[in-house]
Amino acid sequence: MSINKYEEMNEMELDIIKEIGSIGNGNAATALSSLLSAEVKMPLPKVEILEFNEALGHLGNPEDVVAAILVEMSGEIQGIMLFILSKEFSDEIIFRVTGQPEVDFLNMQEIETSVLTEIGNIMISSYINALSSLTNVNVTLSVPQMAVNMLGGILSLPMAMLGLNSDRIMMITGKFKIEGRELDSDMLLLPDVESLNVLMRKLGVV
Repeated sequence: MSINKYEEMNEMELDIIKEIGSIGNGNAATALSSLLSAEVKMPLPKVEILEFNEALGHLGNPEDVVAAILVEMSGEIQGIMLFILSKEFSDEIIFRVTGQPEVDFLNMQEIETSVLTEIGNIMISSYINALSSLTNVNVTLSVPQMAVNMLGGILSLPMAMLGLNSDRIMMITGKFKIEGRELDSDMLLLPDVESLNVLMRKLGVV
């Protein structure tokens, strides 16, 4: 039976997305450990289908300023991926790479933008590589784009781009553990509904 909206996904289908997230986390942890010269662990992620306000409530205050890395997917799978970087997470990354104690989202230096964009690219590519290896689909990624805005504004972007498919958001949440320090990780994986069905058919689910 075809999926018409995200909220129609059953437990088995959500478990598949969780498995993609788990493999992606493992790939990302290895890459980030090398980049940061630090031990990085990422436990099993949680996958949820949330309404806009639920997702916003989970992520934090709508007026919090955050950074986000956006990539568009094309090929056999179409849609977008959005990796959200909180201030706390960004500060930790910037400190480990540049030695600077914190990042000012509203006045970022070129090196800070470059580092955070690369972190987002690593995360997103790790998930897509996991997805491709499990389903044998061909996915092309656009050049990563970084945006800084209030959380509410950032989260409205996927709704504007994919709102015709669903009023829900597929969120993969987890934790980074960088040398024991725990930091939140939030990824929006948003294939269009047709692509979601392609994924599930490749895996023999629908």
